[in-house]
Formats: sequence, structure tokens, C-alpha cells
Amino acid sequence: MESESSSRLNRDTNSTPGAVLYNSVIIVVDLAFLLVKFWFRVFVELYYGLLGTEERNVANDIVLITGTGHGIGKELALQYSALGATIVGWDINEAMNAETIKQIKSKGGKAYGYTVDVTNREKVLETASKVLTEVGDVTILINNAGIMPQHEMLKHSEKEIRLVFEINTVAHCWMFQAFLPRMIEKNRGHIVALSSIAGIVGFKNLVPYCGSKFAVRGMMEALGEELRLYSDGKSKIKFTTVYPYMVDTGLCKRVKIRFENFLKLLKPSEVAASIVSAQRRGIVELTVPRYMFFLNSFLRNFPTTASALVRDFFDSGIESDM
Repeated sequence: MESESSSRLNRDTNSTPGAVLYNSVIIVVDLAFLLVKFWFRVFVELYYGLLGTEERNVANDIVLITGTGHGIGKELALQYSALGATIVGWDINEAMNAETIKQIKSKGGKAYGYTVDVTNREKVLETASKVLTEVGDVTILINNAGIMPQHEMLKHSEKEIRLVFEINTVAHCWMFQAFLPRMIEKNRGHIVALSSIAGIVGFKNLVPYCGSKFAVRGMMEALGEELRLYSDGKSKIKFTTVYPYMVDTGLCKRVKIRFENFLKLLKPSEVAASIVSAQRRGIVELTVPRYMFFLNSFLRNFPTTASALVRDFFDSGIESDM
């Protein structure tokens, strides 16, 4: 009875004209502060976006990269090493990974190679423990490993579909669980994830691949938000998601490009350079080339039938290999 009386009293109190007016004023004031802070952040980001932010020194960082045996992963390892960072290369292909590590060491760099299947959670956690003991705390984690089978949806086997998601998506979770705890403990670190243009735009012959790369974007955004809220905004761990266009790494087997000067096949070295720069500048999301993000965002404001006309005009993508 006392509880019911108390609840009734609170309702009656909150419904008085004075209380309604007070609550309304509080909401208006909060909204005004929100608008001031919102536009302040917009102008700050525009300012730094136009002038550019300084690339921070990574010479004292330990950079772990998955898929360092070839392509973008190898180029990332070479470029970070040239900046003085210590490289930890993970790849399932022992011979190719060893070649990357050897190349770095031949130039006087510090590099450690580990043979790891990133889909194996136990192996990931076990090797992460070895890295901590043998090298030290990983401060920059780059989830780069991926596969890209390319054919019509109904021609994908169950095994192939599962493997696409295990490597391109689920493996990121195992890497988070392996290295994020130490980053949180030290309140320092940067996680970079390789998504794809196919992670913001759907392409024919790449249905499972697109799904896996769209998922990477969602996981990175959610993880960043989770750390921001749980730390009350005090977390210094940064996140960067990268969406490259088609890259000449051997994954894109049958490329179709109508305007090669506008949508050319990218070189692994130039994509890696963009990734390194984005990480050092603290950019949250980056397409390579940069205009692709703005073009996609612009077209999303129009009916799909209209944006499809634009896509048909450019007529670029991946042909089926079956």
C-alpha cells in the first residue's frame, strides 16, 4: 500500500503544471547543448579533414598483421617496417610468410613470423600468448586475411560459404578476444580491419563475400561504440575500417572495368600506403580511392532503380569463374 501511494504521489507531482514546465525547460536546454556540441564536432572534423592531421610516429609500435604472406598484408608489413615498427606476421602459408619476414630482416627491420590458421580460435589464443612473451604487447592489430571466391550464389558449396565467413568475419572475433584485453588494460591500441568496397555495395558473383565484408563494418562500428560507452568516453583505443576497391592481389580473377582511368585495378602497395596513413592519422573509415565512400553515400539517397542506372553505366565488377 505504501509503495502504491508513493508511486501515485510521484505521478501526481510530475504531472503538475510546474513540473511539466520544469521538465520541458530541461529538455530544451539539453537539446541546445547537444546542438552546440554537435556542430562544434562537425566543424572540428571538417577543419582537420581539409587541413589533414599529422601522422603519428609508429617506430615504437608492435604491429601484428594477418595474411602477411602476399598482397596487401605483405606490403603493410614492409611499409610499417620501413617506419621503424616491429612486425609480427601471421599467415597460414609458412613459406610465403617466412619470405616476407626474411625480406624485412634483410633491410634491418625487426620481424617475427608465426604460422597461424586464424579460423582456429585455440591456435589464435595460443599464438597470441607466444607473441606477448616473445615480442611484447601488440599495439596495432591489422585484420587483413581474407578469401574471395567469385561465382553465382547457387554455385557456392556449403564448405566454401562457411570458410568465407570463418576467415573474413569470424576470425576477427578471435583476434579481438586475443589482443583487446591487453589494449584495454593499457588503454592503448589501434585495431584496423580490412573490409572492401563489397562491404558497402553489393556485387554480383560475390554474395557470401559481400555478406562477410558488410559484417566486418558492423562489428568494427559496434566494438568502437561498446568501448566508448563502457569507458565513459575515456578509452584511447582507436578503430579504422578500410574499404578498398578491387586490388591486383590475385583474388580478383576476372575483373570487368569499363572506365579504367576512373576505376582502375589498384596496386597492393598503394592500398597499403593508404591504410598506413589512415591508421597513423586516426581515420575511422576509409575507402580506397577516397571518393568511393562519398559516391556511395550520395547514391543511397536515391531510389535503388535510379542508382542501378549509375552502376550499369560504370559496368564494373567481378565475372564468375565458373
